[in-house]
Amino acid sequence: MNIILLNSSSGRTSSLPLSRLNVFLLFVFLILLPLGLGVGGYFLSVWVSPPIVSSAIVQDWQDSLDEQKQGIRELASSSEGQLTALTVKMAQMQARLLRLDALGEHITELAKLNKGEFDFSDSPAVGGPEEFDLGEVYDRPDFLAALDELTKELEQKEDQLEVLGSLVANRKLKNDVFLAGRPVEWGWMSSRYGRRTDPFTGRLAWHKGVDFAGKEGSSIVAVAAGVVTWSGDRHGYGELVEINHGGGYVTRYGHNKEILVQVGDIVHKGHIISKMGSTGRSTGPHVHFEVFKNGRAQNPAKYIYRASR
Repeated sequence: MNIILLNSSSGRTSSLPLSRLNVFLLFVFLILLPLGLGVGGYFLSVWVSPPIVSSAIVQDWQDSLDEQKQGIRELASSSEGQLTALTVKMAQMQARLLRLDALGEHITELAKLNKGEFDFSDSPAVGGPEEFDLGEVYDRPDFLAALDELTKELEQKEDQLEVLGSLVANRKLKNDVFLAGRPVEWGWMSSRYGRRTDPFTGRLAWHKGVDFAGKEGSSIVAVAAGVVTWSGDRHGYGELVEINHGGGYVTRYGHNKEILVQVGDIVHKGHIISKMGSTGRSTGPHVHFEVFKNGRAQNPAKYIYRASR
């Protein structure tokens, strides 16, 4: 095999003989060697150089994604649980509201109050100029708005019930201190108020109370609420209980066998304060009952026979 060489300046040609070995070497150096160097360099760069994204980074990303997915699942479960709890809470509040309405209506009827003033079947009338609340910059979810509205309604009903309770309590207090009724649970009037023959002297004397005779040891009761101002022996009365009812009214219960209250005790209407006896200036078991208004003795009969409020 020959290689022809051409001289461009003189135009002469010459030939260079090549053996097969020379051709093979030329092929190796011109083609195979550059190709081999390129391929070898590529694989060497892949093996030696670190990868752009390592497997550790990929694993971290995967772990982070898994963690976020778990967080989303937990948040969804928590939100569902909170929504269920809010639903139950709303149902409880609605039941509570119904009970308040029923109780309010019942008390209004029992107290014979004006239903126009305490109408629990309707919301109380309210009003006032509307002002923009700068704090409310977003619309609350429907169920939260309903919960807020129900809470406000409950508070209004509770306020109504509190006022109603105060009115009933005041009315009961007035009824409780209203003097009316007999100072005994069982017995009969043995001596009236006014002039009578004194059982010990036989002379005319002023009897400033009434006497109720009965069985020894039977109960003596307060005819109205008040505070005990005397509890013990007193000249002529024997064992005496005195009660101040306010408004200038005082009652006395004399000749007791046993006293069940002490000075300073608060008693209610119908409260058992003593047991019937015959202590002091007495001829037998009875209670001597007196009523005073502003320090002056009154005829107890007008309080005994008047109707209770």
